[in-house]
Amino acid sequence: MDLVRAAFRAECVRLTDILSEVDDADLDRPTPCPPWTVRELIAHVRTGAGRLTDMLAASAPPRAEVDAAGYFGAAKFTPQVDAARIDAARAEAARADVARADAARSEAARSDAARSAAARSEAARSEAAWSEAAGIDAARSEAAWSDAARIGGDGRVAGRAAVAVEFEQAWQAADAAVADAPPDRVIRTRHGDAMSLTEFLRTRVVEVGVHGLDLAAALGRSPWLTPQAEAVIADLLTGGRPAPAGLRWDRLTVIRKTTGRETLTVPEQAMIDAAGFRWLVFGR
Repeated sequence: MDLVRAAFRAECVRLTDILSEVDDADLDRPTPCPPWTVRELIAHVRTGAGRLTDMLAASAPPRAEVDAAGYFGAAKFTPQVDAARIDAARAEAARADVARADAARSEAARSDAARSAAARSEAARSEAAWSEAAGIDAARSEAAWSDAARIGGDGRVAGRAAVAVEFEQAWQAADAAVADAPPDRVIRTRHGDAMSLTEFLRTRVVEVGVHGLDLAAALGRSPWLTPQAEAVIADLLTGGRPAPAGLRWDRLTVIRKTTGRETLTVPEQAMIDAAGFRWLVFGR
């Protein structure tokens, strides 16, 4: 559990740092997971990283029945399930945009009310205070302009800080729930699988790490996968078996090749077939 949790935390911290640097133009980019934009893929990852909060609040099944490899079975990637996953991420991204815009408008209204009250108070004082009040109003006007600049013409809040904060809140809540749970805790997934907490957390490392590769590609950045997450993901994907030595793949290449993020060459496929090397295959 400790190694898997450390990998989850490390990868989430890294992704939070990356998200703090994106702007609205970045959020609207397409991704290698069509039809999702960066904004929608982030929403999907945020939801996935935060799932354990509610799972650990629910009653525990009597025993685990599925491990992490079994979780990524073919039934999870039928066209119907995949379509629902796509739609859920798009809806979550839209909901988050609306919530941020509503919060910004509420904050602007509170700021306006505070400025009006302050202005009335200043007006009731002596004329000598007007000079000072003018300086205060100027500073407040600058702050109001800054608030407005964070809201697009369509009322959408610029996501630079918001997506990072929202993701951080989701994964930290999940991590806190994990910290409070016994190590042998069993949870039930949204698909109905009974899994040990450690095994499900392993799937969350895959979720954040592999989709981090997709986000890096969409943003035109080098992969930022952490060594801790690399080790957990590669071990899961290969069943702990080393890739054929002739391939000379490092862990990142193993992950990219086995998840379809990088195409196998004909010689690579021939070497894999000759060695009888098999790995876990899953979809989005």
